Amino acid sequence: MTTLQKYGQIGTDAVRQLRENKLRAGLPFMINVDELSADQCYLEMPNGDIQLVELNARNNDFSIVRKLSLEEANVIREQLHLQVV
Repeated sequence: MTTLQKYGQIGTDAVRQLRENKLRAGLPFMINVDELSADQCYLEMPNGDIQLVELNARNNDFSIVRKLSLEEANVIREQLHLQVV
């Protein structure tokens, strides 16, 4: 493993730990993926729901585009190698 790969793994592990900590604390976790437009992301909720949201620049908040189905949420988690917290 190269030094760059080691640092990448350290960063990935840190984000995974942050995700777990936030969800266990009852807070949502933002998931950014390249497939979405720059103003969209997923918000994973502590109850396991995942919502597609869009940044509303006027009030600097998110607007819910739609809640993903359970199957869609599971596909996202599988693609990103995430476990349900």
